[in-house]
Amino acid sequence: MRAEDEPDLVRVSLAADAVFAGAGVELPPDDPRTLLAHADRVLVATASDGRPCGLAATVAIDGHPHLEQIAVDPAHGRRGVGSALLAAVRAEAAARGHGRITLTTFRDLPWNGPWYTARGFAPLPRPEWGPELVRLWEAEAGIRVRPRIVMAGRPG
Repeated sequence: MRAEDEPDLVRVSLAADAVFAGAGVELPPDDPRTLLAHADRVLVATASDGRPCGLAATVAIDGHPHLEQIAVDPAHGRRGVGSALLAAVRAEAAARGHGRITLTTFRDLPWNGPWYTARGFAPLPRPEWGPELVRLWEAEAGIRVRPRIVMAGRPG
């Protein structure tokens, strides 16, 4: 991510969040700039015009990469942008020698839990959560407007 990408990435994140509203999911207000500021890494997908159309933000949780968010502008959705971003996150994690990637997501929304399941992620049993993941889960209580799940996948 370059500093000049921030306005477009905020737009992308907010547009992606609007898809939830279309599915009847009311998310709490969110400022994407907070995510962008605290992420360890933000990978950016660009459209043919060079403008950002997607992002993948990661942080370190319990010594592992944790996928905070993948967001794709709906105008660029269903074209493999999210899959490419996830592949890039996985490749980076593998190159750094990590054994897993974690994430939290809505369990049943098709572009959340089932999407990650189709890409090799599986529910992570609570006894396998580290203390930072437990704290994150508790901090995310406000977005449990639908059933949520912690998942883990292999880098690569």
